[in-house]
Amino acid sequence: MSDRDAEFGEYLDSRAVVMRRTAYLLSGGDWHRAEDLVQSTLAKIYVAWPRLNRAGNVDAYARKIMVRTAIDESRRAFRRRENVVGDLPEIGVPPAGVDDAVDVRRALARLPPGQRAVVVLRYWEDLSVAETAQALGKSEGTIKSQASKGLAALRELLAAGRVALEGSPCPTR
Repeated sequence: MSDRDAEFGEYLDSRAVVMRRTAYLLSGGDWHRAEDLVQSTLAKIYVAWPRLNRAGNVDAYARKIMVRTAIDESRRAFRRRENVVGDLPEIGVPPAGVDDAVDVRRALARLPPGQRAVVVLRYWEDLSVAETAQALGKSEGTIKSQASKGLAALRELLAAGRVALEGSPCPTR
């Protein structure tokens, strides 16, 4: 095994869980899409590994690639098809305390990809406005605006109890 492979393996071992969790949130709560997203990100990191490892900015590059790949994937036509579910959700049953985390994930999945990326990076990855702007290649004003709109949409979805209704539109402002 080469030094490159050993170093990459160490990085993978230390960051795999965090990458999977972030990918899960970026992919709208779909573990299968999250795994695909992580695999695509890792392949791109491996190609650029010598340059990234010397520069010491592997995590920033990984976040940027993961977000861009998630947004690109969401734009593809086959991702916009209707999701088929086995059982129809029951309407009118308020969420229980244990289900709150699931409701937040469902609401997060209903946000547009750009807002979802900003909310995940700002509040899950705990990046500053400047770090999020740099990771996404957007201005700080855009990040603040998208974070505000994303949080407002999440609040509205969660307060209205519309999270379980898969077909209802996500509020945007």
